[in-house]
Amino acid sequence: SFAPDEPVTREQIAAILFRYAKGEQPKMNRLAAFEDVGSVSAYARDAVNWAVDQGVINGMDGRLAPTESATRAQIATILARFLTK
Repeated sequence: SFAPDEPVTREQIAAILFRYAKGEQPKMNRLAAFEDVGSVSAYARDAVNWAVDQGVINGMDGRLAPTESATRAQIATILARFLTK
C-alpha cells in the first residue's frame, strides 16, 4: 500500500530499486545464507535476492533484517552502491 509518511523497510527499498532498474532475477538464490530469510515478504523475495546478488544490500550480523526500518545511513549506503553498479 502507498504510505508516503511511513518509514521504508530494507525490503521495500530493495523492491523500489529492483523495479526501477528493471532488474533480472539472478540464477542463484543468494538469500539462503541469511538466518532470517524466512522473514522476507513474498512480494519482495525476488527484489531482495537481486539486491544481495548485486551487492546493493548486505546483511547485518548474518541477517537481512528485511522488515526493519532502514536508517538514513543505510539508505545512503544502499543508494551509493546502486549508483556505482
